[in-house]
Amino acid sequence: MNNKSWLEAENINAFKKGYKVINNLTLKINNNERIFILGPNGSGKSSIVDLINRNIYPIICKNSTFKLFNKEFINIWEVRKSISTVNNEIKLRINPHLKVFDILISGLYGTFCKIKNPKREDLYAANELIKQINLRDISNKDFGCLSDGEKQITLIARSIINNPKVLILDEPATNLDLKSKHFLIDKIQYLSKLGISILCITHDISIITNDFNRVILLKDRKIIGDGTPNKLMNSENINNLFEINVKLIKNSNSWDVIRN
Repeated sequence: MNNKSWLEAENINAFKKGYKVINNLTLKINNNERIFILGPNGSGKSSIVDLINRNIYPIICKNSTFKLFNKEFINIWEVRKSISTVNNEIKLRINPHLKVFDILISGLYGTFCKIKNPKREDLYAANELIKQINLRDISNKDFGCLSDGEKQITLIARSIINNPKVLILDEPATNLDLKSKHFLIDKIQYLSKLGISILCITHDISIITNDFNRVILLKDRKIIGDGTPNKLMNSENINNLFEINVKLIKNSNSWDVIRN
């Protein structure tokens, strides 16, 4: 592996509660890549996130390798500093009366509470992020008054205020209505231009766009496809992946599904 990769896994297995959740995984992800891992529920997508975040550990054998940022001996605190993960559980930790601006600042301190007497540089960082992602309209709103899409992008913005090397989005579109989903897609498209490595875990075909470099198809804990969106996003692959019978329609920058 060279120093252009932030993740290298070769012939990796891992277990959770006695069940093999990672099955002979071989995967390499380079810096600044933007990748979707697409697969049905139970395919092992979130287990890959757990493996990266050191919630589960790989079984290292003679012919296996697992490295993060070119290191086999991985400091969990370095991982938490370098990799920021947003999942749907985080919403439950946020006080609904906390304003978006204060939520962003809380990310600088690794907490979910309002920071009393924030530093000048904290205020500057939050304001710059609001400008960068164009969150002015919601910056002074209470978290509980936001749409689900606005809540999600607020948490994503909070997660990148410390400039992590990698952003992991774990099922970011779950429970979003159509308007909120479109809001989120637009913001993720913008994030893809910021030079952050993004790994997006999803079972939702509608959020996949050409702004990403790769799509990895995961089924039964095995990678069955890895390539550009334009190469892999077709009816045959989607029907095989989800074991359904649909037709995939290409739009200008995304895909829709219709039933046959």
